[in-house]
Amino acid sequence: MPKIVVLRWGHRLRDERLTTHVALTARAFNASGMILADVEDRQIKKTIAEVVSNWGGPFFFQMGIPWKTAVGTWRTKNGIVVHLTAYGENVQTSTVLQRIRATGKDVMVIVGSQKVPSEFFSSKVSDFNVAVGNQPHSECSSLAVFLDRFFCGRELVKRFENAKMRIVPQKRGKRLLS
Repeated sequence: MPKIVVLRWGHRLRDERLTTHVALTARAFNASGMILADVEDRQIKKTIAEVVSNWGGPFFFQMGIPWKTAVGTWRTKNGIVVHLTAYGENVQTSTVLQRIRATGKDVMVIVGSQKVPSEFFSSKVSDFNVAVGNQPHSECSSLAVFLDRFFCGRELVKRFENAKMRIVPQKRGKRLLS
């Protein structure tokens, strides 16, 4: 199965909680890691490191890498780039997921937090522009739906390595093993 890495673009300090949720979603839905492009936010890095330490991995978190460098490096390693946008090919009504899977290549998924540069839509940056519905929505929801569709639900039963904590599913109440 190809590896998926999420590139978060456009993080602003006021987006700290949402960017953290993008990273948590990426990890929980089987992405290998996340790159916070262009900026550094030590608090998010600390939070994600604590989650991986307690709940398992593997999952990497890098930050401060310019987005053009991250995309260029990814492409030189023969990976493809998927830009999640409300303006892209609809994940439900098109064959875009099949075409992405058919490449057999590792995937970088770009999720923005604000209006993205128009060049993100070009073939110089993105191999695919994918929409999870063609309506405005949260980048967390689009990432979760995309990853779930890409992995066909298998990510929902993944066992994380070196987890210190694990939730035991139950009908009622909470049970946690540590």
